[in-house]
Amino acid sequence: MFSAMKCLFSGLLIAVAFGAASQDNLYKEIYRPQFHFTPIKNWMNDPNGLVYFEGKYHLFYQYNPFGNVWGLMSWGHAVSKDLLHWEHLPLAIREENGIMIFSGSAVRDENNTSGFAEKPGQVPMVAIYSGHFIPDTSKRDDYQQAQYIAFSLDRGRTWKKYDHNPVLDIHKKDFRDPKVFWYAPEKKWVMAVVWPLEHIVQFYSSPDLKKWVHLSDFGPAGDTHDIWECTDLLEVPVRGQTGKTKWVLFNSQQVTMQYFVGSFDGTQFKNENPGSKIYRPDWGPDYYAGITYNQLPAGELPVLVGWANNWTYANDIPTFPWKSAMALPRRLSLQIVNDEWILFQQPVTALKALRRAAWESKSTIVNGKKMIPVKSQQCDIELTIHPPSNGLAGLRLATGKAKPFVIGYDAANHKLFIDRSGAGKESFNASFGKLSKYEAPLTLHNGQLKLDVFFDNSIVEVFANEGEVVMTAQFFPEKTNNGMELFSEGASSEITGLRVWTIQSVL
Repeated sequence: MFSAMKCLFSGLLIAVAFGAASQDNLYKEIYRPQFHFTPIKNWMNDPNGLVYFEGKYHLFYQYNPFGNVWGLMSWGHAVSKDLLHWEHLPLAIREENGIMIFSGSAVRDENNTSGFAEKPGQVPMVAIYSGHFIPDTSKRDDYQQAQYIAFSLDRGRTWKKYDHNPVLDIHKKDFRDPKVFWYAPEKKWVMAVVWPLEHIVQFYSSPDLKKWVHLSDFGPAGDTHDIWECTDLLEVPVRGQTGKTKWVLFNSQQVTMQYFVGSFDGTQFKNENPGSKIYRPDWGPDYYAGITYNQLPAGELPVLVGWANNWTYANDIPTFPWKSAMALPRRLSLQIVNDEWILFQQPVTALKALRRAAWESKSTIVNGKKMIPVKSQQCDIELTIHPPSNGLAGLRLATGKAKPFVIGYDAANHKLFIDRSGAGKESFNASFGKLSKYEAPLTLHNGQLKLDVFFDNSIVEVFANEGEVVMTAQFFPEKTNNGMELFSEGASSEITGLRVWTIQSVL
């Protein structure tokens, strides 16, 4: 990933950074999310190398070991048994010899197609990433990008870069973010990789992760207003139809994401949704570079992880000693809605084990506003509401002396919206306050809106109607602004279900 770069290059050797912060002081800082993944300290952006290996979910990510802003890109590393409780591991793949380690993927090479195994039964973990090289640091825009590999024979704890890198070099300036997966029908590896400026995803195949052959191109299509990057291609199950799947292609556009749904025959992807329409996995301001896990256990729904930040102000958000968080891991499925394939997303069920101290109200009428007798900035709220047909209704978070964070539904225009205007600190970046209100098209079912809202100190994620629409946003409220209320404007609303849980920290 490369957008909004602030070029901070160095020939220094990169040391392990994680040991410097004491576990005793973690998760107590202002704005630190308590159940979203954050690095112990320093800058983080795109999730990379998501792979399931020997009973654990591996999360690699773009990481600066030396600072709290973008730069010196290497891969950080953590592992988890449930996608929520993470063990921080030493730096995985480091920038060196002038080559920055940009985004990519990782796989279990179970058949040792790469030949990296050194003894029988050994399964290499192979990372495929974009190497970003600047021949002359006085000309930082004169860079080259190609695809590199590295391998680990000890469950991702130590890494060796391939001696004959790069493995795919078309001598192009912008050519990045490889997502590699095993295509079982033809027993080959497939890579999706992006030409950002041309809005093209290219597909390549390989028998051994070392030699790559071009298959086909997809694009331009959908949203082409900004560069494309951070692509992914995978099969996603269709809800309620056992054994049926469709292929989903993701990519990111500078500060947002889109997806396409269709077919993939091992060579070419074909979009089956209307080509004139844009489909987003997240309609909020703070969701980017989402990719999915490779090689999950049989029967598990795909898992998507995205970066909960925005390049417009990412370097400036008021967090220290860490910067950036990952959004909650999401399980994916598909469903036909109005003759279109729609992606449905649900937070991983392990979150339910973190719930504490439930408060419940089964039925009530709201006209104006109604306080909820719970104060928290670390909670999960399930709300079922029948909004007025020509008014606005929803939920306000972080109420108190400042403006609240608003989650609402505009029934007349069939729009779900969020508004963080004035709900917390904004002065750290001139653009943050201007990027406050976001909306998404959403048609109610039988006049009913279901919301599942996760509030985690400085991040809000909204899952509407079982994840048909999702919105993610950061904001930075004062700790004393911890109330919440229901509202209905224009007419009354009926609340038919409301439950609030506080959520314990994952530390």
